[in-house]
Amino acid sequence: MMHERRSQGSLLQGRNRKEVLGDKRPGADAGADTGEAAELGGDSWATLLAPRIAQFTAVARHEHVTRAAQELGMPQPTLSRAIVRLEDDLGVALFARHGRTLSLTPAGRAFLASTERALTDLERATESVRADVDPAAGKVAFGFLHTLGSETVPGLIRSFRTDHPRVRFQLVQNYGEAMIERLRAGDLDLCLTSPVPDYPDLVARRLDEQKLRLVVPDEHPLAARKRIRLAEAAGELFVTLEPGYGLRRITDALCAEAGFTPRIAFEGEEAETLRGLVAAGLGVALLPPPAVPRPGVVELTVTAPRAVREIGVAWLDGHPDTPPVAEFKKFLLSRRGRLLPR
Repeated sequence: MMHERRSQGSLLQGRNRKEVLGDKRPGADAGADTGEAAELGGDSWATLLAPRIAQFTAVARHEHVTRAAQELGMPQPTLSRAIVRLEDDLGVALFARHGRTLSLTPAGRAFLASTERALTDLERATESVRADVDPAAGKVAFGFLHTLGSETVPGLIRSFRTDHPRVRFQLVQNYGEAMIERLRAGDLDLCLTSPVPDYPDLVARRLDEQKLRLVVPDEHPLAARKRIRLAEAAGELFVTLEPGYGLRRITDALCAEAGFTPRIAFEGEEAETLRGLVAAGLGVALLPPPAVPRPGVVELTVTAPRAVREIGVAWLDGHPDTPPVAEFKKFLLSRRGRLLPR
C-alpha cells in the first residue's frame, strides 16, 4: 500500500494545478444537487480537486503533514502549501492546527468520507481496466449471430482457450445490424456477422461461407426432392426473419434473383423457431444447416441461384486493440475457410 501511495503522489505532483480566480464555485449553483454525473469542464470542481484528493486524504489519515509528505514522496512545504490552497479554494477550514500536528474539523471529516470513497472507486476502476487489457487474462467483448451460437462460437472459444486459458469473454448474441451499432458504441470489440458489412467506419474480413437450404415440411410435395431451383418455390408461403436481419436480406435478394417476391406468412427472430414453424406446416424457409437435425422437415439443396451467405468478422476502424482482443482477432483471421463446422 505504501508503494501505491507513493506512486499516486508522484503522479499528482507531475500534474499542473489550476488556481481558481474569483468565484470559489465556478460554473456551479451552490445549492444544486441533482445526483447527475459532474461535467468535467476546465472550471469544474472535479477538475480542480482531482490532483489534491490523495494529498488531503494522506494528511487527514496521518494528521501530520511531514509523515503524509513522506508517504506521498513529495516535499513537506509543497504539501503544506497545497493543503492551504485547497482550503482557500473551498472557503472551508478542513484542519485545525496544533503545532506540527493537525486534526480534522467537522467539515474536514465530512470531506474525508467522500474523498476516501472517490479514491476507492478510482482504485477499483483502475484495477478493472488494467485487468481487461491483461494479455493473459484480459477481456474480449465478442458478438455473434444467433445461428452461430449453438456450435460455431463455442467451438471457436474452446479452440482459442487451448492457448489462452485465462482470457475472459463477454458474449453478445444478436442480429447483424444491432451488433454493428454496438461496435460503434464501443460495447463490442469484434463481431461475427452476415452479410459481411461494408461501411466506411468498419473493417470487415470474409472468413467463410455457408450454404442455405430450402426447408420444407416432411409431408410437403417437394419433400421427395433432393435438389430444387428456388424459382420452383415461388408459389409457396415463406417464414422468414424480420426485416433488418442479414438472413432476411439474403432471402429477399435470392428470391428476387429467382424472379419472385416471397409471400410472407410469419416473421421471426430466430432461425430454429422458423424451422419449427416449417415443421408445423406454416410455410417454407431458406435457412443455414441446423446444428442438430430437426424432425418434421426436409432440407433441400438449392441449385439456382447459388444460395450461400458469407460470414465475416468486423471491428471498428481505428479502434486500438487490447492484447487479448488482438490475439483473438488474429485467431479468427487464421480460421479463414474453416470457420464453420463441415
